[in-house]
Amino acid sequence: MQDPRLEKLADVLVNYSTAVRAGDLVRLAAPPIGRPLLVALYRAVLQAGGHPHVEMAPDECAEIKLETANDEQLHYEDPVDRFTTERIDVSISMWGEENTKALTGTDPTKQALASQARKNIRARFMERAAAGELRWVGTQFPCQAVAQDAQMSLAAYEQFVFEAGLLYLDNPAGAWREISRRQQYVVDYLDAVSQLHFTTPEGTDLKVGVEGRKWINCDGHENFPDGEVFTGPLENATEGVVCFSFPAVHGGREVDGVRLTFKDGRVVDASATHGEKFLLAMLDSDAGARVLGEIAFGTNYSIRQYTKNTLFDEKIGGTFHAALGLAYPETGGKNESGLHWDMVCDLRRGGEVFADGELISKDGRFVISSWPQS
Repeated sequence: MQDPRLEKLADVLVNYSTAVRAGDLVRLAAPPIGRPLLVALYRAVLQAGGHPHVEMAPDECAEIKLETANDEQLHYEDPVDRFTTERIDVSISMWGEENTKALTGTDPTKQALASQARKNIRARFMERAAAGELRWVGTQFPCQAVAQDAQMSLAAYEQFVFEAGLLYLDNPAGAWREISRRQQYVVDYLDAVSQLHFTTPEGTDLKVGVEGRKWINCDGHENFPDGEVFTGPLENATEGVVCFSFPAVHGGREVDGVRLTFKDGRVVDASATHGEKFLLAMLDSDAGARVLGEIAFGTNYSIRQYTKNTLFDEKIGGTFHAALGLAYPETGGKNESGLHWDMVCDLRRGGEVFADGELISKDGRFVISSWPQS
């Protein structure tokens, strides 16, 4: 029997997040474990008048490629992927694994090469999205592996996922429109800010230049669930130290205790208590990997705990996150890279954020009451 919550999620993704219209070519990319949601999405796209195109591959394919392919194969740019990226009107992707640690033992340099192979296609995808030619959203299918990472039962994790998306409400789309309204106050304020200064008792003392960059209101149209505002920092204006609070997960690998030091916009020193070799390999994967492509505030106060899943963790109300590598062009960010790796810093235990010297956040709470609050 189909979980009715999946039908509700599919409806929100198709009719609110991406607003599928008659005639749209819609790519539905899903892992095999996400079949129940994929079926619901397929039906919803047809009902909206769109043309669904399904992409699905077994989880083992990624592991086999990293173990078996030579450097030329790893660096090969798939022309079919390029063609699809140029033609689709909408992309709806979901994440879900049977084993989230399957790639832990693979060579990090091979993972870096594979990431580089998609660099141009990823940049073209973002370029089309920034120009309004392509609408997209990504979501998480609740499954056993990610529930285990979050240290929850599957039932508890399903509840966590659906509550984070406000799907328990009669009108979740209406609730996301209200969140959008409150987040827009933050965006309008930050659009006029030149520099942000983040501090935490754990050692973060980071200044990020954002003058002239555009802040984006993330209200369920590109990630779901959502709840953040972000921009692309000035490429040469990040200074200081950031100590990330939670393990950073990328490409199936987990890196803990990440500490980065920036000078003139670039990482000049990096360390980790676990997974440091992988961290350094990613930082050296290309010229843009040591530059921040994103700085953001998490504003979803329905998400309160870390789950080792970036989709949720970067949205935790009372945190900020920074992404190494690729900048989203709609922000005005210019950094190019095959990497985009989000890392999260908790502000809820003594953290402060200043915007051009004015306090705007203390202990993970915005000081302006009209902004998102718990």
